[in-house]
Amino acid sequence: MSRNLRPILAKLAQGLSLSEAEAEEAFGLIMSGEATPAQIGGLLMAMRVRGETVAELTGAVRAMRARMVKVEAPPGAIDVCGTGGDGAGTLNISTAVTFVLAGLGVPVAKHGNRALSSRTGGADVLTALGINVEVPIERIPEILKEAGCAFLFAPRHHAALHYAAGPRVELGTRTIFNLLGPLANPAEVRRQLVGVFDPIWAQPMAETLARLGTEACWVVHGQGLDELSLAGTNYVVEFFDGNVRTRTVEPEDAGLMRASIEGITGGDAATNAAALERLLNGAPGPYRDTVVFNAAAALVVAGRAEDLREGAALAQAAIDRGAALAALERLRSAAPLPPPQKD
Repeated sequence: MSRNLRPILAKLAQGLSLSEAEAEEAFGLIMSGEATPAQIGGLLMAMRVRGETVAELTGAVRAMRARMVKVEAPPGAIDVCGTGGDGAGTLNISTAVTFVLAGLGVPVAKHGNRALSSRTGGADVLTALGINVEVPIERIPEILKEAGCAFLFAPRHHAALHYAAGPRVELGTRTIFNLLGPLANPAEVRRQLVGVFDPIWAQPMAETLARLGTEACWVVHGQGLDELSLAGTNYVVEFFDGNVRTRTVEPEDAGLMRASIEGITGGDAATNAAALERLLNGAPGPYRDTVVFNAAAALVVAGRAEDLREGAALAQAAIDRGAALAALERLRSAAPLPPPQKD
C-alpha cells in the first residue's frame, strides 16, 4: 500500500469499508503525522456516516497499540473502563470498582483520562483523592505491585493521537476515536469490563477485543449509561472461551435492589472524591450498590466469581472489611501528589 491516504479516501468516498490492513495503514499514517487535517477529517466523517466496521476498529486499534507507551502488568490484570459520552454526569463508577477489585487481590491497570465528555473523569477524581496520575511511567509496574492497582493516564501513553486532536475538535461529533480508548490499554490486559455509550457498539467492540487476543470481556450498556445500571435491564455482550454471546442482566441477578440513575448523580471532582471515600468507608445507598454491581461483573470477567451474585457478595465484603479502602490508601502512598510549588 502507498504511504498516502488518498487511495483509502477514494475507497471510502464510494461508500466502501476498509480491510483490517487498510485501516491499520490509514491510522498509522494519521498517528505518524503523515496525513493532513483535511484528510483526517474526511476519513473520520466518511467512516462515521457509513458506520465503522469491526475490521476498521481492529486495524485502528492495532495502529494505536503499535505506537503506545506500554507498561508491564502482573498476570491476571484487568481493566475497567468506559467509552464515556453517555452525558449522564454520574459519580465515578469504574474508579471506585478499581479499589474494590484491588482489595480482593485482582490487579487493575485502570486506563483513563480527565473529563472529556463527562463532568469528572477518572484522572480528576483520583487527583482530588490525593493521587498523582502523572507519575513517571517507568514506576507504574512498581505501583501496580505495591498498591494492586495503578492509573494509566491515556494522553501520556497515546501521544500519537495528538495529530488527530485538531480535526476531532473541529468536527465536534463522535468519531471512531471515541471507541478506541478502551480497546488500547497500555498494559495490554487480557481481561476487560468495558462500558459503551450506545448499545449498538457492544457487539462490535467485543468482537474487536476477541480479534486482538483478549481472553475474556464483558461490554455493557445500562439504561443510557456506559456502566451496569440499577435502573433496569442491562445489555451485555460477553466473550468467553472463544465465543461472543449476547445477554441481559438485571440488578436482581446480583441480589441488588433497583434504583434510579438520579441516585448516583455526581458533581465536580471534589464532590465525587468525597462520595467515593464515603462509599469505601461503608456508606450505603445506590452509589455503593452500583459499584458492587459493576465490581461483580468484573470479578466474573476476572475469573474470580462464578456469577453476579457471588461477585456481589465478594465486593460487599471487600468494602465492609475495609479492604477496598486499604487499596485506596496503598495507591495514595505509592503515588502521592507532589508538594505544591512555592511562588
